[in-house]
Amino acid sequence: MAVFFPVAQPAQFRRSAFWLALLAAPLAHAEPVSLDPIQVTAERTADADTVVDAQALERFQADDLEDVFAGEPEVSVGGSVGVAQKVYVRGFEDPLLNVSVDGATQAGVLFHHTGRVAVDPDLLKRVEVETGAGKATAGAGALGGAIRFVTKDPEDLLRDGEDVGALVKLGSFSNTKGYSVNSTIFGRLNDRWSTLVSVSQSDHERYEDGNGDEVPGTDARQQMGMAKLVGHFGNGQTLRLSREVRTDEGERPQRPQWVVSGFNKLYDLDGRRDTTTLNYAVAPEGNPWVNTEFTLYQAESEVEQNVEDRWGRYYGFSRSIGGDLRNTSQLGEHSLTYGVDYREDKVNAGYAADKRAEEESGDVLGVYLQADLWLTQQLLLSTGARYDDYSLRDNNEQTFSEDAVSPNASLAWHVLDGLTLKAGYAEAFRGPMPHDAFKFEGAQNDPDLESERAKNTEIGFDYAYQNVTLSAEVYRSEIKDAISDPMVPRAAVYENVGDLKSDGYRIATGYQWNALSAGLSFHSNDAEVDGQPLTVYEHNLLGNTIGDTWVADLAYRWNRNLEFGWQGQFVQGIDNLETSVGTIDKPGYGVHDLFVNWLPTGNEDLRLTLTVKNVGDKQYLDHASNADYEHIAGYEGVVGLPAPGRDVRLGLAMRF
Repeated sequence: MAVFFPVAQPAQFRRSAFWLALLAAPLAHAEPVSLDPIQVTAERTADADTVVDAQALERFQADDLEDVFAGEPEVSVGGSVGVAQKVYVRGFEDPLLNVSVDGATQAGVLFHHTGRVAVDPDLLKRVEVETGAGKATAGAGALGGAIRFVTKDPEDLLRDGEDVGALVKLGSFSNTKGYSVNSTIFGRLNDRWSTLVSVSQSDHERYEDGNGDEVPGTDARQQMGMAKLVGHFGNGQTLRLSREVRTDEGERPQRPQWVVSGFNKLYDLDGRRDTTTLNYAVAPEGNPWVNTEFTLYQAESEVEQNVEDRWGRYYGFSRSIGGDLRNTSQLGEHSLTYGVDYREDKVNAGYAADKRAEEESGDVLGVYLQADLWLTQQLLLSTGARYDDYSLRDNNEQTFSEDAVSPNASLAWHVLDGLTLKAGYAEAFRGPMPHDAFKFEGAQNDPDLESERAKNTEIGFDYAYQNVTLSAEVYRSEIKDAISDPMVPRAAVYENVGDLKSDGYRIATGYQWNALSAGLSFHSNDAEVDGQPLTVYEHNLLGNTIGDTWVADLAYRWNRNLEFGWQGQFVQGIDNLETSVGTIDKPGYGVHDLFVNWLPTGNEDLRLTLTVKNVGDKQYLDHASNADYEHIAGYEGVVGLPAPGRDVRLGLAMRF
């Protein structure tokens, strides 16, 4: 297969690659040191297609979701400022995915013009992404896949023989004249119990775009606190209890994902998320039949907007209570995972006089089975199914009930050493669930609303030879009878708007030689509904069209105390994209980031990190943000926030 490099600024990329190649040549003679690959797609687990680890987050001082997924071309994040950020996987928006933090599902939508996922990257151990409908263990309603955020345990921070420690991180951001502070205390209470307590605060003023213009509505003040208790007992038992609270305050446009305009004025918008999670696992040594995991959680979110010159304060609330119980049995070389999960969702909205006047509630009960069977020493069959039963009572006292079985099957054939061929098919099902809290008052469900069903087909390979890795996959994902409240025409009715389709392919390669590592990945995707390209304005909460995306990276460890690297993202422009209100363009762009990590004392007691985001101060509108409709009569002001310009980040981490 011939691979071309269709980026918006090929000359710029060639110049960058040329100078980096010249730089790498003399570095090859420096002290050889083993270096982990920088590309986040290098690590794969049994239930994830992509894993972003803590090291990748630290290198570029990740501050929001865009930073978390910047190195993964299949995942796009638009919105520019945290409160407005939406995540897209293969063109599908995150409400179509099962998103969880330590097993606690983050369900519910509060406001269609804001994001619904927020994390503190400092506390993340890893992020797992399952692209497309997949295994039965992905959870209920995983139409477009799953994203699993996993936070750190005390043992991840404690060193061998250490009983107590503290980590203080300070960060400064030149673009927003902002700062971040994180303090974490961790330790062992005794031979069985350990704990950590972490508190973070950040404060950002309005950022400047690549033209040097200040962007109103992008200031933010965030606070986060997390406490976790971990216990290890006899017979392979582990207990984790965690509590996380996150707040976000700032002056934002009434519709935070669009620029400030005459109809989109600035108002105070505050958000909060509380998540309490209990995880219990038991895996007795020498007993292949029992490897049990139990998760119980409560996740609550709320948003308050003060439209002071119109209707005043308006509130949205979301609460999810759920659990998952599963066991994995080893049958020789084979494994069998089976379990049951349940979730109850409640969404409320209202004015200051009665904050919870409007209400929708729903629940889903699922039973699942997933088997990994070695048919031969080289051929692995993974197959399973889940049964889900949904019910909903909406704000107009209508009731809906749907249930179905979702099967899946995939083959992995180890053809020869280092080469694995893969193919798979999976279905996922989702019944009607509570919708956007800020639309309760004006929108309603179609009485004939039907459930959504996804079908995902993939074929690909993984190859590794000495210092080189190569992987590729081709996929087709389809969601039949997708549910949405169309913006055009504005009917204010949730209905089955048609069939979503996402077709595409991905190619990735990596190379490591002594202390030098390099990676290159490419993703091409066409996402549409009934033949019409997906756009975030017309198909909010469904998906978006993203141009062909390249991600390249290069890292070098000069010695054991000094490491530096580069990452570039290049997105091809899209011209004459047809929408129901007119034709729009999505110009391409290329963005470069740099990092330097230095350990002045020769160990992790003191770490200095210098990161430069958007080195070239590029002015652009991210394809995952709302596109520019302003040239269309009547749509002035309908355009997403421009991306931030150059941002120099200086981080200091001190360990005690």
